[in-house]
Amino acid sequence: MSAQIAIVGAGYVGLPLAVAFAQAGREVVCVDTDPAKVEAINAGQTYIEDVAGDALAELVGQRRLRASVDPAVCAEADAVLLCLPTPLSTNREPDLSILEAAVRVLAGQLRPGQLIVLESTTYPGTTREVVAPILEQSGLVAGRDFHLAMSPERIDPGRTDWTVKTTPKVVGGLTPACTERAVELYSAFADRLVPVSSCEAAELTKLLENIFRSVNIALVNELAMLCHRMGLDVWEVVSAAATKPYGFMPFTPGPGLGGHCLPIDPFYLSWKAREYDFPVEFIELAGKVNQHMPYYCAERIAQALNDHAKAVRGSSILILGVSYKSNVGDLRESPALKLIELLRGAGAKVSYHDPHVPSLAPEAIDLESVELADETLHGTDVVCIVTAHAAVDHARVAEQARLVVDFRNAIPERSEKVVAL
Repeated sequence: MSAQIAIVGAGYVGLPLAVAFAQAGREVVCVDTDPAKVEAINAGQTYIEDVAGDALAELVGQRRLRASVDPAVCAEADAVLLCLPTPLSTNREPDLSILEAAVRVLAGQLRPGQLIVLESTTYPGTTREVVAPILEQSGLVAGRDFHLAMSPERIDPGRTDWTVKTTPKVVGGLTPACTERAVELYSAFADRLVPVSSCEAAELTKLLENIFRSVNIALVNELAMLCHRMGLDVWEVVSAAATKPYGFMPFTPGPGLGGHCLPIDPFYLSWKAREYDFPVEFIELAGKVNQHMPYYCAERIAQALNDHAKAVRGSSILILGVSYKSNVGDLRESPALKLIELLRGAGAKVSYHDPHVPSLAPEAIDLESVELADETLHGTDVVCIVTAHAAVDHARVAEQARLVVDFRNAIPERSEKVVAL
């Protein structure tokens, strides 16, 4: 079976995208270096929460969707979409090594007339300055012999109101013809297309979306720390401010940012801005505030224990929720992982419960989710609500636990044993 569309990277972005195209009647092949993912897809078995197993199995059975570890299949496709991780290095600088390696392989498969689209979140200039030159090592010229565009992913894991189909799709090409070709491709499934003038405009659009959230979350996180000093309830203040019908958008504080985008995107832009001798101090400050939150939360836990005549060292601490957001099992950049590290480093006996994350072994943490039994709650010195999953009965937690530190306002009723952020 030849594929009209090849999607390189079958993760949280690539697989939902593949399913959307296949459901629209296109023939799709997912290309991934992980044999386990390829085997699962070809067996019709999902490993992404946003992809229904029955839908995937039906598409595989209809031969509309398949997977391969062989990048040579990209040569058969009319369009190749790059959905690869773009993490930060240990020095908090862009690490495009995974993307660059895949593009070098793709250059060997490139043929005239193909459309190549970058979906990975990255800094402005990546498509033109990094991807295009590597692909042109094939001898073909971007914008003349093949089309090249950028269309940033807007996946929000766990959402059902806004999906890959219903979320407007921003598209920016290397040339107007490239944009037109990419718009034509995505119109197969996307309800709304938003063409922009260039690849750089599309790249910066995605960064702006997430930096907007990062900056506002940092603001309310800083306000939460101030409210604690002032003896005020930040949740009450935010809720009251949200009653204003104009000029205010509520954001909520928490133990830090998680997911692939929010903790990373601000650093991508600040790194690129240095090339233009332009310090983005406002954006960098937001990143510092959000990075500090797990440390602040560890201090709040220590203070809560101290108020009950206990030290962190030797205390049993139960973390409720370790994924980066509620009702999903995604651990990428989860602040809970840093909080566990800090508490264990201080000598605490840490356990966790998360209905969506049975084990932390993939994160090299030797912990498995414990049952949330009454005896567990009774026998733990402090229960910390880090991620509020709907499947957890937080009212029962408040009733049964000896001490609760609630970082998510899951228990709005305050008491001597329920401490809020």
